[in-house]
Amino acid sequence: MGTAGKVIKCKAAVLWEPNKPLSIEEIEVAPPKAKEVRIKILATGICRTDDHVIKGVIVSKFPVIVGHEAAGVVESIGDGVTTVKPGDKVIPLFLPQCRECNTCCNPDGNLCIKADFTGRGVLDDGTSRFTCKGKTVYNFASTSTFTEYTVVDEFAVAKIDDAAPLEKVCLIGCGFSTGYGAAIKTGKVAPGSTCAVFGLGGVGLSVVMGCKSAGASRIIGIDLNKGKFEKAMAVGATECISPKDFTKPISEVLSEMTDNNVSYSFEVIGRLDTMVDALASCHENYGTSVVVGAPPSAKMLTYDPMLLFTGRTWKGCLFGGWKSRDDVPKIVTDFLARKFDLDPLITHGLPFKKIQEGFELLYSGQSIRTVLTF
Repeated sequence: MGTAGKVIKCKAAVLWEPNKPLSIEEIEVAPPKAKEVRIKILATGICRTDDHVIKGVIVSKFPVIVGHEAAGVVESIGDGVTTVKPGDKVIPLFLPQCRECNTCCNPDGNLCIKADFTGRGVLDDGTSRFTCKGKTVYNFASTSTFTEYTVVDEFAVAKIDDAAPLEKVCLIGCGFSTGYGAAIKTGKVAPGSTCAVFGLGGVGLSVVMGCKSAGASRIIGIDLNKGKFEKAMAVGATECISPKDFTKPISEVLSEMTDNNVSYSFEVIGRLDTMVDALASCHENYGTSVVVGAPPSAKMLTYDPMLLFTGRTWKGCLFGGWKSRDDVPKIVTDFLARKFDLDPLITHGLPFKKIQEGFELLYSGQSIRTVLTF
């Protein structure tokens, strides 16, 4: 492309400080250095995790470009890049896969040492490729997708099938893969089992879809917002309940509903109290509870250790347990083979310039996923 090796000026949503609105700015995006890839972003989803940065719940340096669930086309590559080339359709990866660290080399591991969950805000060489008004703008989670162009390290990008519709498969970059994998890969839901899913947002619905795909016979959705029940039932939930309708603990309600037979529970909200509720809701001896929702920073969890002593398994789940560069292309292929449908998760589509409207839809509970297109 004619822009290779040059600084690109483009539009981006810059967060100058926490608890302020995103500001559409003209930024400069420097060319990729060695082992880096510059991507023209064509579609990006609005995820609750992005809002956690805006609200200061997740640690970040400022100013920053958030966004981490996206798809685009490679514009140019730096020296030594071998896995993608200009023109390739790709998904940037907030959870990288270097394929060299001990986690990447372990068949059960996916928390690559290169992941940035501590708010470093820079690429692997310690610098950013973004500037605005003469100031450095920091990266978010190895990706930064609320911009027309971004630069990522080669270990944080996956080449996908050229037939993939980017405005749909961008969800595979975070929300769908996280929820779907929580059920089939991390939780390892067994056929014929009973599952309880706490939280019926985009990721929660993806957990429901994963439970259904795994062959669960009963999938109970739990949410305070009954407006989410119809969509949950449409994607596979067998019934839905609201804790507001009961005076007793939700774990007791579920025990009575299922004759004490919830084998798998999933917390997909990110609240400490519901994490304990979900743990208490799965079977006291052979139940597995999976923490999927991102917990708030600097908070400690208190729970009765007897919940674990009797035999329950409590598991964490990052990006559905997938090894990102290896598995994302396969998940896209499965989508193209119609093994699952992403349409029920996408409730709104907006042009990038209306990003603030997209967040308002999130805050009001009207959207499951809003996809912004450039």
